[in-house]
Amino acid sequence: MTHTDDRGFPAALAAAMAAPFDYAGGDGVDFEPFEAFLSAEETADWLRAWTGNDQLDGDAFRVFGQDGSGGYAAFWLIRPGRPLADQPVVFLGSEGETGVVARDLGDFLWLLADGVGPWEAATSYEPDRTPTPDHELTAVAGRFAPDRRRSAAAVIELATQEFPDFDDIVMALCR
Repeated sequence: MTHTDDRGFPAALAAAMAAPFDYAGGDGVDFEPFEAFLSAEETADWLRAWTGNDQLDGDAFRVFGQDGSGGYAAFWLIRPGRPLADQPVVFLGSEGETGVVARDLGDFLWLLADGVGPWEAATSYEPDRTPTPDHELTAVAGRFAPDRRRSAAAVIELATQEFPDFDDIVMALCR
């Protein structure tokens, strides 16, 4: 699959990444957005290190942020010929956690608006955690994806249903 190497954020992602993310001592969202996507070289270096597979080039991912431990949030370019905003958002954790957290950018905006970040969506380490909706991110989601409003739980469920074998696909890349 051939992709362009445009590393600029779509307007909706840029607006969401400009909002502050508050970890709130562990009760908030553990997410640190980048100002732009990682370069192709940085993405390839990371994916090779993460998988132990020197044959990978990283072209299937556009990394745009991380959690506090260094796990990455990225678009997974799995839908040929579709724009970046139509690609699923995934999380690849520093301890091997994986998950498709949103089916596309619109769903990802509503995930964030509901007070859930990529790490929280991909893991169940804090099942009793009650997310706090974020008013600024709700405004961003309402502006860019007004017809897509849904809870974080619904976003995660839909993503998991559409891509149930993401973990198997990623683990098959590992050496």
